[in-house]
Amino acid sequence: MKIKAITRQFKQMRCPLIAIGLFEGTRNLEGFAKEVDVHLDGMVTSMLLNKEFNGGLNKTSLIHSKGTVVRILLIGLGKREKFVPDVLRSVSGKVANLVKDLNLKSYAFIYDQGDSLDDIQAIVEGAELGLYRFDYYKSEKNDKINVNDMSIVINRNYLAKARRVINVSQAIVRGVNISRDISNLPSSDCTPSILALKVAKIARKYDLKYRVLERNAMKKLGFGGVLGVARGSHQAPKFIILEHNGGKKGEKPILLVGKTITFDSGGISIKPSERMDEMKHDKSGGATVIGIMQVVAELGINMNVIGLIPATENLPGGSAYMPGDVLTFYNGKTAEILNTDAEGRLILADALAYGQEYKPQAIIDFATLTGACIIALGNVASGLMGTGDTIKSKIVESSKRTGERVWELPLWAEYHNQIKSEIADIKNVGGRAGGTITAAAFLSNFVGDYPWAHLDIAGTAWTQESTPEKGYNQKGATGVGVRLTIDLLMNWNS
Repeated sequence: MKIKAITRQFKQMRCPLIAIGLFEGTRNLEGFAKEVDVHLDGMVTSMLLNKEFNGGLNKTSLIHSKGTVVRILLIGLGKREKFVPDVLRSVSGKVANLVKDLNLKSYAFIYDQGDSLDDIQAIVEGAELGLYRFDYYKSEKNDKINVNDMSIVINRNYLAKARRVINVSQAIVRGVNISRDISNLPSSDCTPSILALKVAKIARKYDLKYRVLERNAMKKLGFGGVLGVARGSHQAPKFIILEHNGGKKGEKPILLVGKTITFDSGGISIKPSERMDEMKHDKSGGATVIGIMQVVAELGINMNVIGLIPATENLPGGSAYMPGDVLTFYNGKTAEILNTDAEGRLILADALAYGQEYKPQAIIDFATLTGACIIALGNVASGLMGTGDTIKSKIVESSKRTGERVWELPLWAEYHNQIKSEIADIKNVGGRAGGTITAAAFLSNFVGDYPWAHLDIAGTAWTQESTPEKGYNQKGATGVGVRLTIDLLMNWNS
């Protein structure tokens, strides 16, 4: 969609629809909203006074107008004291879909409540993300007219800055949507080999350094976790590496690692059949890293960033790894396997250990790791754990700015005791109690002394039964973590 920032009076507008956000309880209109009210002979004021429209969150009223603006859409922003940019992001997504439902090609969004650049970014992201559809497999494509243009009417003093924000925001959206596409793809159409080819195309397009470690290379390196999980599948595992060298030569990189199980049956410890189709989303961690790396390269962020994407299927074939097996990882540590459905931590173990070769300044991993995280936090927030207080604090701040919520869980010594093994260094599950935390405790054995943050995105990577309704999230993958991490990197030194 083409998005532009403009500064015009209402009488200069030519548009099939203008959307105006108003806070709950608004009585006195100002600025552009007041111009619209005058044009409509006080209709908006009358509606507010008579409580026909009260500005309640997501409440709408469509008014047909005269002249060169055909429709006025009033949409509620809710209570002013509860307002955050994510409210505006969701409202913007709802507006974009209402415009689409009206078969309109273009519209304008008036945000007359302030000139925060964060709000401009929220409007752009909400509209673009809200219009996302995964319809690759529809024999009959959506025949509604596409929304091609949006104008954001803002204060003239912020015009140049707003235009830069729009460009950055659209790049971020492209990264979120590539992440969504990869996560949404059926596993048969996104095997590790197919995924590697897709990532290679992204790398060529955005000038990322790219290489893939094949099975033989992984054997030589001692990637017992990746190769162990891959044993039950006919599909060859791939260990994909992306590098963006935007910082100074020799500057320590930020290391990103994403769990990429292209399909997870649970292996020998097979999952129930109900909702097993959703396990195509078990590659969401890797999809997040791919999306982030695309944005980092497109925006030319002046940092060195490396993405590691260990990709394999987890299937119960005749040669599959089994409960009772012991695997040896890249750093030489061993793990007793008690449950083959706790496989994500095994492939991450190799990736995290290998990642230390880059001597990173910080490590962040993304993983649909545990159902226990959904029990603990529902579908509202991602679980945050780790060993680096500074990096965790930075993530929390980015979470607040982007609306991608995280909640920190403890990683105390008592949880580490739960994964001690009688026959190996550790075991891959620590019982039902604190399952999200013991999974992180397992991973902590592979990060050395580097600052590390682990994000368990099992409850947030795709829309589920209790996922909060937001105008910018469509059914399926959410691309969670892309917006948060780009914000983190762009504010790294602040």
